[in-house]
Amino acid sequence: MIDGILQRAASSALLLCLPLVVAGDHDYFPPPDSAGGWRALTDAAKVRKLGGMDLGRLAQAFEFEKETSQHGGLVVVRHGYLVYEKYFGKGNREAHPDMASIGKAFTSISCGIMLQEERDQIPEGLETKVFTERYLPEAFPLSDPLKADIKLGQLLTMTSGMHGDGGNPGMVRGEDRPLEPVPRPAAPEDQDTSALRTAMWTKPGEGYSYASGSPHVASIVLRRLTGMEMQQYIDEKLAKPMGFGPWGYALHRNGSTLPHTPGGGGIALRATDALRFTYLLLHKGRWANRQLVPAEYVAMCGSPSPYNPHAPMSLMFETNADGHVFGAPRDAFFKSGAGGSAIYVVPSLDLVIYKMSSSDAQLDPQLTGLPVTYQMDHSRDNWKAGPHDQFHDGPVGGDDGVRRLLEMVVSSVTQ
Repeated sequence: MIDGILQRAASSALLLCLPLVVAGDHDYFPPPDSAGGWRALTDAAKVRKLGGMDLGRLAQAFEFEKETSQHGGLVVVRHGYLVYEKYFGKGNREAHPDMASIGKAFTSISCGIMLQEERDQIPEGLETKVFTERYLPEAFPLSDPLKADIKLGQLLTMTSGMHGDGGNPGMVRGEDRPLEPVPRPAAPEDQDTSALRTAMWTKPGEGYSYASGSPHVASIVLRRLTGMEMQQYIDEKLAKPMGFGPWGYALHRNGSTLPHTPGGGGIALRATDALRFTYLLLHKGRWANRQLVPAEYVAMCGSPSPYNPHAPMSLMFETNADGHVFGAPRDAFFKSGAGGSAIYVVPSLDLVIYKMSSSDAQLDPQLTGLPVTYQMDHSRDNWKAGPHDQFHDGPVGGDDGVRRLLEMVVSSVTQ
């Protein structure tokens, strides 16, 4: 009996550390939902046989998520099969929640495409110092001379030296550096100005702080080099080739409309289209017979970045190479957003996940202007986090809940 226990423990350890030979069909890519969508498994036996997952454990992960968020859902694809899809509250496949900082991942991937397609305009790539008259003329005169040394790679790993959002601390090689909050213009017409004039807390490259202004500045560079709003660029380079349904950005706030696509977040996708994006990354930027994103760039997104020796944040993705998410493989990478939502890619398990977690405000259809085509479930409109979560900031566990959900889904893997 003891031998059997040790054998199972060893198998679990290998699951977390070693690449696996998986049974997925690497040439399978789902058609648009309007043409049939993902191939799906609903029977527990087929989920176990073809998807290599335990449906009961996935249900436990879903119940955990219901304790952490007001509205949401859990959608899981393994070996190209939709093995789990369930929602609660106002969560729905057809919903368009403001996915908040998950939008940063789209900014990064868009920049990866731009660096290849516009390489004649930006030949130094991520090494480019972008606060110049060529790339950001609107930034002059510079609000701080330190900005002249900010590289694009530092903007996309949030090591530009820009002050983090709100009370977010700085971090230097894993150690927190408390930062005093600084005011930021909030009016829509100050969208670019706010980002370009974000205060500096350290020299470029010498610390990490979660600053949404950093990816927005990167999106301004993209806008200048491509001549397109980033939303238009994403539509042309990603959404249409992958067959997204209706989608957009949460541009309409407080009676005003943002003039530009926000690089720091706010994308609004249908749940199964969020999984198309992660599935694209799982396949190293390839969709069917088209390489939509340079494979080298996707690899950098899933690995520790030389631009960020301070925190496990690569090119807008949290990476697990250091094993800080103990119950997940070290090649896992993911991006979370306010409210506890997240997208995940686990290459060694041929697995992608979308955790939809949203508040009432994030699901307000006025944010995007997209029509509501489903019947909203209002049963959780008065939901509140339990008293056992009084020490957490925001929805239960915040990023801790995002990481725990990943561990629970990984524990559902049977093969």
